[in-house]
Order: sequence, then C-alpha cells, then structure tokens
Amino acid sequence: MTTGTTVNAELPAGDRERLVQFAQQVPFEDGARLFGEGRRADRFWIVRTGAVALDLHEPGRRPAAIETLRHGERVGWSWPFPPYMWHLGAEAVSPVRTWESDAEAVRAVCAEDPEFGFTIPVWGRLTVADRLHPSRIGCPTLYAPHTAMVVWHDRPP
Repeated sequence: MTTGTTVNAELPAGDRERLVQFAQQVPFEDGARLFGEGRRADRFWIVRTGAVALDLHEPGRRPAAIETLRHGERVGWSWPFPPYMWHLGAEAVSPVRTWESDAEAVRAVCAEDPEFGFTIPVWGRLTVADRLHPSRIGCPTLYAPHTAMVVWHDRPP
C-alpha cells in the first residue's frame, strides 16, 4: 500500500533535496532486520525498491507484520521524537534498496533551521497518523486467538 506519506507526496522539493544530503544508498537482503522494538532510533530509511514489513513483537512468537512499506515510503518514524526508540520492528520481506539517513545529523539541522525543523517533524506526525489506521485494524486479529471474544448487549454485566 502506498500512502500519502511518501517522501514525494509530503515534502517540498527543497526539503527533499536537503534530506538527500544526509542519505546514503543501503541495500538489505530478504529477511534482514532493519531495527527492532526498543532499540535506539538513530537512522531512518526511504524505500527505493523492494518491501519492508513493520512488525510487532509478541513474546514467544514470531513478530507479526502489521503493514508493508514500498517505493517512496519512509521506514521509521520514532527518530525525531524523544526518547528516540523504535516502537515497532522492521524486516525486509524481499531484497530492498533504501536511502538511509543519519537521524542525529537531521535532528541537528532541524534545530539550526526552524523552517526545516518544523517540516520534518510534521512529516513524521503525518506518517504516524497514516499508519495508525492499518495498525488499529490489524491488532485485533493478532490477539484474537489468545483472548476471549467479548460481546456487549444492552449493558455490561
């Protein structure tokens, strides 16, 4: 699913060009972990080719994929917001080529340039908002086999 939060859809051309200054091309093999929950968010990626699954860790089980990101989409939205920790995990589900950016360098430029410093976190918030819907819909199916179905009639018991 390509969302409205692709780099081309959400960032003005000048900001995209500026962001590319902090990026390098980085490939990932199928099955490679880009990051895991609770780890330090010190970089982010824009998918050039391939697909990356965002996943949620559940103890004792393989991480459950909640969304797949493709061309032009950003992987990682935790890096601009303290405490700079990943809230999900991400794994390449095919060979992937990315633009990888150093989060600390981008945060430093955001602090120096108020306009750029406003645009980049807003882009992050748009990404969060756009991804909440698929995550919200996917989560009940992740836990359904492990929980009892509750049906409310007229009022709680």
